[in-house]
Amino acid sequence: MSSSQREFKGDQFPKPLSTIQKLEQTPEWKAIQKFSNFTPPEPINKEVQWDKSKIIVSKTDPYGVIEYANDVFIAVSGYAEFELMGMPHNIIRHPDMPKVLFKVLWDNLKQGNVVHPVVKNLAKSGRYYWVIADFEIKKNDKGEIINYYSRRRSVAQEVVDKVEVLYEKLLQIEHTSGVGASEKYLMGYLEDIGKSYNQFIEDLVLQYTPEPPAPKVATSAPKVALSTPMQPEEDHKRGFFARFFGKK
Repeated sequence: MSSSQREFKGDQFPKPLSTIQKLEQTPEWKAIQKFSNFTPPEPINKEVQWDKSKIIVSKTDPYGVIEYANDVFIAVSGYAEFELMGMPHNIIRHPDMPKVLFKVLWDNLKQGNVVHPVVKNLAKSGRYYWVIADFEIKKNDKGEIINYYSRRRSVAQEVVDKVEVLYEKLLQIEHTSGVGASEKYLMGYLEDIGKSYNQFIEDLVLQYTPEPPAPKVATSAPKVALSTPMQPEEDHKRGFFARFFGKK
């Protein structure tokens, strides 16, 4: 009997994958499963000692699953590289952080808006470290987000002191009334001061952070005339944060 005449049994053909099976093969599902077996460290009220002139860099997929972490990230977080890969970025989330801040972050990132959140992170040792983050969004030819790149560095203690008071209030509201109530309070607070969350953070950082050095200019470059008009405030902010995060 030729192969064309051979009778096939039903179980010889590959069965189509169910929706659940397809979901179980995705990186985000695998990350959830991996994270479900993860026991967060018990927080202790001690700060991580690290070189605060360094910049922490990571890369995630659209769902926040870690695909790359630089040596600074590994050193500060205390996790080995293999422990971080394939894990959700919230492996370093500190319980002192209100959930509404991450909702604001993700709502903006999904819309392609960049924000600079100030975040308290939890190291493997249980110690904490405060950072301010910057994000770059990478899209494919269809305009779909495929990666997030994050650069984080230490932030001045004066900034931490200011945001910590707000974060404590938000966390208390979440514990008693939920994230929705916390979000309403945050929106009311920002409306009261007439700023977005990003403007609130950026103004604090500008107030308490020394101006980063400007890029070196070649000696052959023409000098700027004294009569050159000053740049608008937003241009100044963009330049400040580009230098602050070490971006070219």
